[in-house]
Amino acid sequence: MKIEPDDLLLIIDVQNDFCPGGALAVTDGDAVVPVINRLAVRFDHVVLTQDWHPARHSSFASSHPGAAPFSSITMPYGPQTLWPDHCIQGTAGAAFHSGLATDRAELVIRKGFRSAIDSYSAFFENDRTTPTGLAGYLRERGLRRVLMTGLATDFCVQYSALDARRLGFETVVVLPGCRAIDLGGSLAAAIAAMREAGVKLVEEIV
Repeated sequence: MKIEPDDLLLIIDVQNDFCPGGALAVTDGDAVVPVINRLAVRFDHVVLTQDWHPARHSSFASSHPGAAPFSSITMPYGPQTLWPDHCIQGTAGAAFHSGLATDRAELVIRKGFRSAIDSYSAFFENDRTTPTGLAGYLRERGLRRVLMTGLATDFCVQYSALDARRLGFETVVVLPGCRAIDLGGSLAAAIAAMREAGVKLVEEIV
């Protein structure tokens, strides 16, 4: 696959709390950094997303007495996994990984800043209707294909990829630039869902 001038590299949530030693560490999460850095210099357009939760966010297990991290509850917008407190606004855990090259990013989309609703996707909150504004930005810029990397494959990457397809963008997930949480088979389910939606899953970019 050849990179085109109107392609976008979307780098999802490469933040300290999702990397080894972080509050919600993804196994080998920091291994995506050199892969993404090598890719980013080849794109004319780069966008970052950043998980950006207020303290006591409703998706935190600590906000629900007696609830355990990684359990699930029903919220007004549907099922919600409860997470350890992570990516709290202004903290070191919410910062981008220090090795990630961010200087060429044209836009940073912060998500999850509404206390009552979580946000996995770069395009919508978890109600699947409240937009982040990214789709309008891409359309106004004339960017038609989105190549995704980041954390985690089975949550924020998957949700972003499915929404991008739903919005009509050609969508590619660069697997070496992603890592998964894999809760109870969630990685296999995510791969199947993305393929069914027409997301291209690739091992390398020529």
